[in-house]
Amino acid sequence: MRYGEEVRSGMDVKMSDAVINGINIHYREYGSGDPLLLIMGLSANADWWGEEFIQPLAERFHVVAYDNRGAGRSGKPEGPYPVPLMAEDAAGLMDHLGWESAHVLGASMGGMIAQELALNHPDRVRRLVLFCTNCGGQEQVLASPEVYALLHTPRDGVTSEDIARMSLPLLFPQRYIDENPQKMEEFLNAYLKAPIEPRCFVWQITGVSSWSCHSRLADLRHPTLIVTGTEDVLIPPPNSRILADAIPNSRLVQIEGAGHGFQSMFPEEVAAEVLAFLEG
Repeated sequence: MRYGEEVRSGMDVKMSDAVINGINIHYREYGSGDPLLLIMGLSANADWWGEEFIQPLAERFHVVAYDNRGAGRSGKPEGPYPVPLMAEDAAGLMDHLGWESAHVLGASMGGMIAQELALNHPDRVRRLVLFCTNCGGQEQVLASPEVYALLHTPRDGVTSEDIARMSLPLLFPQRYIDENPQKMEEFLNAYLKAPIEPRCFVWQITGVSSWSCHSRLADLRHPTLIVTGTEDVLIPPPNSRILADAIPNSRLVQIEGAGHGFQSMFPEEVAAEVLAFLEG
């Protein structure tokens, strides 16, 4: 399953909602075992992980994926949404679940949230996995002006389908888009299930734009896996090297030919990498 198709009967999932920090947070539980929290990125929601990626993880772990504030089926309070606030949402969800600690995996903006969670609540994070993310601030390597122009295209008055189509080159290499039309249609169909509202997108991206943690990365003592795609145009691969150089107990994995959405492009391979790290 890719980017939010309806869950098939072969994979058990429990969908719930909880009031966290005064707003509704939608979350989903899969499998059993040690806890693993998945934190999604800018504008995305729990659907976007995809069954092909989650299922191998759920065979070994109690996996919880949730929608960040403003996204998917979670609450949409007035913003902006600073990264530290979204990290407190993650900690609050762990409280609700009764988890004293968990492995934490964050993708893109979710990786920023995961770093902030680990820095502010170090005892609550066991192992840390960072997908296609950066440290923010002046130390980050920015995307090209063309990518930023596409990302910041005004969304008011633009249909969700048009936004989804514009997003494809941000997530996948053009070659992959051309060679996988069916997967692109699956993405488009999934995007339309619970698209983020334009105002909430602005509040999320405003929170990300004002965030930085590079000066604190040396304080991260958690075993950390950092994964990037060599063709990621949204958060260029050098950002992962910056993280790997700054986080003491970290390992960097680069996926050849992969874009920002690499867990959708290569779900089984990426899940296997995560499992080997978490169980190592």
